[in-house]
Amino acid sequence: MDDSKMPAGKVKKPGKRGRKPAKIDLKAKLERSRQSARECRARKKLRYQYLEELVGGRERAICALREELDMYKQWCSAMDQGKIPSEIKALLTADEKTNHGGTKTSKSKSHGGGHAP
Repeated sequence: MDDSKMPAGKVKKPGKRGRKPAKIDLKAKLERSRQSARECRARKKLRYQYLEELVGGRERAICALREELDMYKQWCSAMDQGKIPSEIKALLTADEKTNHGGTKTSKSKSHGGGHAP
């Protein structure tokens, strides 16, 4: 009710006690904001480093796959000309050796029970 006795247009200004904590709060708030910004920049830097490493790995994988694709294209063009590339011959001979050794054991296992056919 004391407020009604004050003349219109005049606003009660806070004393020094009210201002001083506000200044301290403002400084503290600014410092917290700066610290938060520093932490945000650090997180952003780490995120970009991680993404750059990820992209680098993917780019290396793409290069390796392109080289492999080029090799297969060369093999196909050689076979279209009636030539069998030495790499394919080596793969076929290695595959034959492993299949013959594995085929004998798989036949004996496939009859089951060890009975003669």
